[in-house]
Amino acid sequence: MSTAINFTLQRNDFGHLSLTDANGLTHDNVVPVRASPISAPTEGISLMGQDGHEIVWVEQLDELPPAVRQLIEEELATREFMPQIQRLIKVSSFATPSTWTVETDRGEASFILKGEEDIRRLPGGILLVADAHGIQFMIRQLSELDRHSRKLLDRFL
Repeated sequence: MSTAINFTLQRNDFGHLSLTDANGLTHDNVVPVRASPISAPTEGISLMGQDGHEIVWVEQLDELPPAVRQLIEEELATREFMPQIQRLIKVSSFATPSTWTVETDRGEASFILKGEEDIRRLPGGILLVADAHGIQFMIRQLSELDRHSRKLLDRFL
């Protein structure tokens, strides 16, 4: 069941999100931002204006009408890039910097891990691995990796 919302959302002629608030004021180039993209991806979405100020706060993405939810999810998908590591294929060395070759949900990738401090543990068993360019790779659940991958990863944790 969808709750009533006090704004409308659509794409403008340039493909950007345009929000009309309860007062009839239109805000162009609106950007959705998740409050907790990893631990609570469907909760706490802020719709931000061009000036960086919040226009609308959405408590629960699932409570929005399907068309509005779809627009927000599409926009988030184009902005968020965080491949999930499914398997570690090889590492060039156990000393850093090292080159990692991994299989992700988006295909095979290679990146440079500058140091062990670029692997962050998050609540719920999630690991974030930042490459030398700042791209974040996620390991959703360490226990779900195969034995070879866990053995390689244990050398860095």
